[in-house]
Amino acid sequence: MSKTIKIEPNLQFVKELQEVGGADLKKCYQCATCSVACPMSPADNPYPRKEMVWAQWGLKDKLVNDIDIWLCHNCGTCSELCPRGAKPGDLLAALRNMTYRKLVKPAIIGEWMSSPKHLPILAGIPMAIFAFIWMIRAALVGSFFPLTEDGKIVYGNLFPGDFTIDPLFGLVAIFVAICFGLGIKNMIDGFKANVTETFVIGYKKPTLKDAIIATIKYDVLQHSRFKNCVDSPADEERVKGHQILFYGFVACAIVTSIVAVALWGGKVIPWLAPVGHTPMPLWHPVKILANVGAVLLVTGLTLLTRRRLNSDTKKSVSNYYDWYLLGVIWVVTLTGIGAQVFRLAGVAPLAFFTYYLHLVSIFMLIAYLPWSKLGHLVYRTTALIYARYIGRLPIDEKLIEDDKIFVI
Repeated sequence: MSKTIKIEPNLQFVKELQEVGGADLKKCYQCATCSVACPMSPADNPYPRKEMVWAQWGLKDKLVNDIDIWLCHNCGTCSELCPRGAKPGDLLAALRNMTYRKLVKPAIIGEWMSSPKHLPILAGIPMAIFAFIWMIRAALVGSFFPLTEDGKIVYGNLFPGDFTIDPLFGLVAIFVAICFGLGIKNMIDGFKANVTETFVIGYKKPTLKDAIIATIKYDVLQHSRFKNCVDSPADEERVKGHQILFYGFVACAIVTSIVAVALWGGKVIPWLAPVGHTPMPLWHPVKILANVGAVLLVTGLTLLTRRRLNSDTKKSVSNYYDWYLLGVIWVVTLTGIGAQVFRLAGVAPLAFFTYYLHLVSIFMLIAYLPWSKLGHLVYRTTALIYARYIGRLPIDEKLIEDDKIFVI
């Protein structure tokens, strides 16, 4: 006896989806060209055809808990080959954008991230915070652009790390970690309710440790699956830019960690204090690593921005989420470089103002991370780990290179 399935379309969800990038979803007439053309789509229960059906029907719960929207790397091949111009790639990107907004509370931040009209709020919060610190500190030291006794610019004289900047960003980091933790829990709960384990006979089920190691090794460090998602020089440039940008972030994260550990650890272990003393001379190993990271960031950003500016509109369409992320990272990078250049040049007003903007942009990058496109660093990685753990993706490198998915 056949089982009756009750479907309750969410028409408001369809409207929201169209507004954030899925405007052409109703053009789809289910030819399955997208799933056949996708180099990443597994043979079992392939995407993005099913996502197009669910989107047209307004099946919100199935879509927001769909693991496959995170396995897509948005190469745009499906959109380019779609005979109706339905742009399935843009639909999956729109679904990810909606998930960023709604996966974790406070939901208001997700709403602010969804439209440029809220950008003054997102920027205004850190601008007010750091302007307040600047004014209070300036009143204490007697100058808005304080110099040392020998006439040098030291940003710590205006924005002290030990009792203003580090505690502030420490609290922000804790807030972001809690939000990501809740987001990951919500994501996995959704996967458990909607994704079925699939394994071939004789294929040993991986442990969670196996899945984590494989994902970090192949997807995070080597970009193996991402590299399979290439069918043009523009796609190669995108992968290269993404990987270079990633390692630029890694370099800067290492530098920040060394300075923070030295600053706070030096209060307990005195010999650590000189390690992170700033400003550092240009020949200092940590400073060299910081400048290498800056070069990598500029290179990666240039490749990704050029690719986005020159992208074929039939293949993909840029949205606000894309440009917000690129814009904030550009500001972080250029103000970081500018703060160093103006400090070395001894131009105090420009140096301190540039450093102020640098702090504002870093806050915008980090504090809103769980609701921004950069949140894919956590959410996509979580989805890839879970997909390997349940057999949706292969564990070993050869299967990744051949993009072979085994199912029972």
